Amino acid sequence: MGATLGFGVDIGGSGIKGGVVDLDAGKLQGERLRIPTPDPSKPDAVAEVVRQIVDEFGWTGKVGVTLPAVIKNGTVATAANIDKDWMGTDAATLFAQRLGRQPGDVVVLNDADAAGVAEITYGWPQDREGVVILLTFGTGIGSALFRDGTLVPNTEFGHLEVDGHDAETRAAASVKEENDLSWADWAKRVTRYLRSVEDLIWPDLIIAGGGVSKKADKWLPLLEVRTKVVAAELRNDAGIVGAALAARQGHHG
Repeated sequence: MGATLGFGVDIGGSGIKGGVVDLDAGKLQGERLRIPTPDPSKPDAVAEVVRQIVDEFGWTGKVGVTLPAVIKNGTVATAANIDKDWMGTDAATLFAQRLGRQPGDVVVLNDADAAGVAEITYGWPQDREGVVILLTFGTGIGSALFRDGTLVPNTEFGHLEVDGHDAETRAAASVKEENDLSWADWAKRVTRYLRSVEDLIWPDLIIAGGGVSKKADKWLPLLEVRTKVVAAELRNDAGIVGAALAARQGHHG
């Protein structure tokens, strides 16, 4: 028997990535395709890129799509790192129509929730115990909260107010790049942010994801927090894998 395959598309603030996923192994099958996120990132323009990616692979089955937004029953409820025109958009229907799919064949969920579901499903089994939070550091900061392996959807811990600032405006990976911060200087900001998260939910484990998780050795040892912090195992492919898994299970955000 062959592997069980799915398809995921991960829409980020800077890039839209997609590929075929081996759902038995929890990893991409072959290469992923990345296309820069349109500017402005309006719904129709983004939907067209999603269609290009799906068509490039000749994929005809169900599709999972992530957005950097709170998603309620397939509809977008927030728009921090995408165009404000997304607010109130029925994204599930938009993507289904553009892809020529039935409404139930496209599932849309929050990007960090998708990454978290992938990590919890395919990562270390002990990572499922207790209160676990996955934080994705990218254009902004996404969060996925789990209790004994069960997702609490649509948390927005990237937008905690820390020292009078929206946390992601101080500690996102994009802020490190824009301000040319050293790993040490950025790690101090992340430490300040994580301490606020710790004081709110007292997690048993923090999983650090997003593109900077590939360089975890440069900054995780510099963090000064009480909770164990580990790098995400699926790295930057977690959103694609989690989206494909959600599509197979039929769960919207």
